[in-house]
Amino acid sequence: MSNWSSGKFTVRVGGGFAPAPARAATPAPVATAADATAAARYRIQGDRLRLAGDVAGADAAYAREMRATVSDPELVRSADAMLAGRFAEAHAALRDVAARRPDDVHALWMLGDLCARAGRNAEAEDLLARCLALAPGFTSARYAYAMVLNWRNKVAETLAEAETLLAADPANPVYRHLKASSLLRLGDDPGAAAAYASVLEADPDQPLTLMSYGHALKTIGRQAEAVDAYRRALALSPGLGEAWWSLANLKTVTFSAGDVAAMDRALGGELAATDRLQLHFALGKAHEDAGRDAEAFAHYERGNALQRSRVDYVADETTIQMRRAKAVLSAPFLAARAGQGSPRPDPIFIVGLPRSGSTLVEQILASHSQVEGTHELPHIPNLAATLAGPARREPEGAYPDVLAALSPGELGPLGEAYLERARIHRKLERPFFIDKLPNNWIHAGLIHLILPRAKIVDARRHPLGCCFSGFKQYFAAGQAFSYDQTDLGRYYRDYVELMAHVDAVLPGRVHRVIYERMVADPEAEVRRLLDYCGLPFEANCLKFYENDRAVRTASSEQVRRPIFTDAAGHWRRFEPFLGPMKAALGPVLDAYPDAPSS
Repeated sequence: MSNWSSGKFTVRVGGGFAPAPARAATPAPVATAADATAAARYRIQGDRLRLAGDVAGADAAYAREMRATVSDPELVRSADAMLAGRFAEAHAALRDVAARRPDDVHALWMLGDLCARAGRNAEAEDLLARCLALAPGFTSARYAYAMVLNWRNKVAETLAEAETLLAADPANPVYRHLKASSLLRLGDDPGAAAAYASVLEADPDQPLTLMSYGHALKTIGRQAEAVDAYRRALALSPGLGEAWWSLANLKTVTFSAGDVAAMDRALGGELAATDRLQLHFALGKAHEDAGRDAEAFAHYERGNALQRSRVDYVADETTIQMRRAKAVLSAPFLAARAGQGSPRPDPIFIVGLPRSGSTLVEQILASHSQVEGTHELPHIPNLAATLAGPARREPEGAYPDVLAALSPGELGPLGEAYLERARIHRKLERPFFIDKLPNNWIHAGLIHLILPRAKIVDARRHPLGCCFSGFKQYFAAGQAFSYDQTDLGRYYRDYVELMAHVDAVLPGRVHRVIYERMVADPEAEVRRLLDYCGLPFEANCLKFYENDRAVRTASSEQVRRPIFTDAAGHWRRFEPFLGPMKAALGPVLDAYPDAPSS
């Protein structure tokens, strides 16, 4: 996954936010405010610090740029307040100036930037858009506007702003980086790799850019070059946990004894929390590959404990959502709405849990001449959030109960809205496309109502195999349930309960792919899958590993090889450590469908 840091968050490709890493960088010489070129110097300093990952330092430099730019006494006082950390005072003063002088572009710029730092991105977007309408050539305001669009996941708009900025300053590495990350998020993976390469041509010693370049290379299947990029990043920053984890996450790299020693040394030093926890996940992989299962599990536990302390997840809320969905989705309710929604059959949704074999199913389907693979699209959860309305926490919103209040005239437009949002990810002229966001299982009812002809494929794997594989995986964003054994077991159990309900009220609506059966008899299972999707059998689907499409998930390298059966029962080595998980899974362990043994 690729990172792009704001003053508060690191935006990760695929959606979601995580606290930005606090990395120190050697500050550039500080110019004085009296210097006529001070503002430009501070902007360059901020750009360099942002590329180096020193978010706080970059924000301070940009604040000094503001202080050196403005001359109006009121704006100078506001800039001084920002530099002193008195943000509430600065905000009040700037709001007053903007109200009295609505055409003051400097006030709009400063207030928009301050709102963005506070996380009020919708307000920031409006202020900065007004500023640029008055002063289209105001580069600093346009850059701030582009970043706010980025944080609001308006990726196409972000790319357009990056192109405008680059037209005026083609060599600017921050603008190039913004373009690269936008291309990656939009699915133009070769373009993103080329853009990151151009950043590195000008400044080859940026470890975070090297890491992002590695992510892009990995996605398009250039594994050896990705490994080289990660290794170069580590040569510059040996404690860069994400680079170590990225090597581990390829699943095909075996760490040497020297690598393990280097990671151990890094853990003994001062590290940001994200680096530390990712090092634990990487060391878990290293020890597991070497057969040191107890040491491996100890590192997985430490990494998970660190991440669990950083995420806001309440297992009861998932259970509440699941039960509310079951209550709404009664058989009479669904029968009364049969045939409503958008009639288009384009999407094939693959749902389930991460690490369930869903990427294998996606790669098989995407090898068919009529199907395009995209990636894990955020659009169904975003529609659900819109329907939920404002709420402090998800279970307190109106969704899914609001589904009962939707008229036939509303269901179709919701389906069309999803298809329009997904359109930007469709690069090929194929009639069908895949949305592989696993968490869409909770939205199976919404999908059925707004897209009744869409296909829903449930990729399922043995509960312990799936949950343990998730437990040893560090996810770049989302999947907050996966960092605790009990949370994982409960989440899997809730998922199974809702999908069983969907099977009962909508028989045959969902096609289930059992991972162990797929690896034991691929041709039979592929034929069943294609029959469900209404697609003719094509031999290419059995040669999915020859498909050179971009793959972004943790299984990217595994699905570039023929099916192998040794992973199906790998979890059994670690069963003695999985007591809490087994207790949380409860009866779903015994109810798992019979499948050929591995």
